[in-house]
Amino acid sequence: MSTTYKLDTSTSRAHPNPQPMRRLSVPKIQSRKVDGVTAEPVVMLTAYTARTAQLLDAHCDILLVGDSLAQVIYGLDSTIPVTLEMMCNHGAAVVRGSYHSVVVVDMPFGSYEASPQQAYESAARILKETGAAAVKLEGGEVMAETVAFMVQRGIPVVGHVGLTPQAINVLGGYAARGRSDAEAKKIVGDAVALDRAGAFAIVLEGVLEPIAIEATKAVDAITIGIGASAQCDGQVLVTEDMLGMFERTARFVKRYHNIAENIEGAAIKYAEDVRNRSFPGPDQLYQPKK
Repeated sequence: MSTTYKLDTSTSRAHPNPQPMRRLSVPKIQSRKVDGVTAEPVVMLTAYTARTAQLLDAHCDILLVGDSLAQVIYGLDSTIPVTLEMMCNHGAAVVRGSYHSVVVVDMPFGSYEASPQQAYESAARILKETGAAAVKLEGGEVMAETVAFMVQRGIPVVGHVGLTPQAINVLGGYAARGRSDAEAKKIVGDAVALDRAGAFAIVLEGVLEPIAIEATKAVDAITIGIGASAQCDGQVLVTEDMLGMFERTARFVKRYHNIAENIEGAAIKYAEDVRNRSFPGPDQLYQPKK
């Protein structure tokens, strides 16, 4: 895996340039929604490594370095143990592996809730250490002041409402949200509050479809659905879920491949070749020169 750098003589700056394409920007993403309508839906997938970013980049508008790496990469039970260092390391790898998509990095639990100042300092560290374009945080109206504080200081923010995994200890599970009138009203209100605070996009996760549609119509920000509605302004999935790396996934996941079977099949064949001594073969060996 390598990234080629080419000197841009018009600006005297080096840009990753494996393809003749400039990276999308946050304003470019925002401009997709005109008079409440997004003609071209926003495509978002998660990425945690440089190689995955390379494979997804040309096909996505946004690459999300999600704190879902807790379960996907580290085998943890929830996203709660994720640290800023983990997010920065993986965020930097994804930026290095991409040239087209806007890269957004999740702010981990405990890195932003205490105060707007704490959130700003954590977000500034993420952007400095990764080169990403934006951060994402969970929470609705309660986080509106924090979002406004960061946006006013030059940090683009993606919000996240509905099913918020970092609040799993309060929510008590991963069930869909918005089944009561009060909860439905709160979800829409949370989205509106984040929109007014300046979030350029809002993830709507695990909410009933009518609520997702109502929230999408109520905000100027781009809404990104995950278990929400096709009428959202865009969609996101955990890439490993979409590829079939895990046997059990949420209802809202559509499996586009079964890569787990491919990996296991390759491992089985490799093990057979090693045990019967057919690997390495002539093509993989170095011989003395004649």
